[in-house]
Amino acid sequence: MTAAETADTAAISATSLLRFATAGSVDDGKSTLVGRLLHDSKSVLSDQLAAVELASRNRGQTAPDLALLTDGLRAEREQGITIDVAYRYFATPRRRFILADTPGHVQYTRNMVTGASTAELAIILVDARNGVVEQTRRHAAVAALLRVPQVVLAVNKMDLVGYEEPVFARIAEEFGRYAASLGLRDVTAIPISALAGDNVVTPSATMDWYGGPTVLEHLETVPVAHDPSAEPARFPVQYVIRPQSADHPDFRGYAGQLASGVLRVGDRVTVQPSGLTSTVTGIDALGQAVDLAWAPQSVTVSLADDLDISRGDLLAPAGSTAPTSQDVTATVCHLHDRPLLPGARVLLKHTTRTVKAIVREVPSRLTLDDLSPHPEPGRLEANDIGRVVLRTAEPLALDDYALSRTTGSFLLLDPADGATLTAGMAGEAFADTATGPEAGATDDGWDF
Repeated sequence: MTAAETADTAAISATSLLRFATAGSVDDGKSTLVGRLLHDSKSVLSDQLAAVELASRNRGQTAPDLALLTDGLRAEREQGITIDVAYRYFATPRRRFILADTPGHVQYTRNMVTGASTAELAIILVDARNGVVEQTRRHAAVAALLRVPQVVLAVNKMDLVGYEEPVFARIAEEFGRYAASLGLRDVTAIPISALAGDNVVTPSATMDWYGGPTVLEHLETVPVAHDPSAEPARFPVQYVIRPQSADHPDFRGYAGQLASGVLRVGDRVTVQPSGLTSTVTGIDALGQAVDLAWAPQSVTVSLADDLDISRGDLLAPAGSTAPTSQDVTATVCHLHDRPLLPGARVLLKHTTRTVKAIVREVPSRLTLDDLSPHPEPGRLEANDIGRVVLRTAEPLALDDYALSRTTGSFLLLDPADGATLTAGMAGEAFADTATGPEAGATDDGWDF
């Protein structure tokens, strides 16, 4: 690698943004932790804090209830629970953050899936009085299923157990064993008191037996940078630019956002699913011609040949294309109140491509308590996680989710109203590897 290439790789590998999500059982203190994190890191505006102080006094509380900084829905404030995913944006001198505070109730597991789907780190809270409970295991399993790279076990409410080290050690050991069974290797355990502020932003004066980082210190220093050049390029075409103006009578460009990898001028690429090949002759980023682009930049790409390329096609390196097929076996989380049944006609949205699909089979539903598959459930209800076998009307260039969280994921939509039904992850997960039957003809224009 030349010095210029090394510099390019270093530049595109650097990152100052961390996306993370909080999860845990009901009343473990997720919203209080987030509020404490925002408050003590000076990320709360004065008028926001004044509104929280007023609301707390109206509820008869002497101190500000920092959970109100994230629980914005009226039902959340009245019940003292989190229902929807609350996104917060804040920054410190060392890093910028996008935080998703997700619900703890089992009936809102789908909301946790939404919040953690793009997270690079998950904070799973545990009440020190209760230890690891069923919902703790459920959220850990979801984090593993979504391939969240980093996990923090925050053992909260240490003030209610006398800040005793053996309590923390027992919980950390139990969670560590379960996390290892899920394949979660990078787990950091931190004892905290979100209410008192111990080990959230500032080190605790009452837990001198703990010598690790605070929550904020860990968030600021956890490595999240990766080298895009280590991944194959994936460029979903979003729009074809044909100005046909006097200045650009023959220009044809393909606009979109790089999902992964690095694309360079001179690269030989394959158009998927058609299989046509060409060479990258130009890359335009923010109106400037550049020699290379990297994920997740939005750029316009020009090719040497005039090919039949439209929205939904995928550009990939000629020697490292995505698997293409009309048969999809995936792990899914069902999000809609209406159950997902075999035979259902759906739309499958993958990056910028949307195709018709049929649910051929629902071979299993995942029991998150012990990770065992429940065979042939016949349907998936809201919040269920299971395996499905799909048949699409057109070939899809779909990577395995374990290799790419962007080009390995998809959504199932209701063709009648466009409602989101199911979130899917292609490839293997914690379920059986059953395959669907051979595709046969169906009616209503869905015969493929």
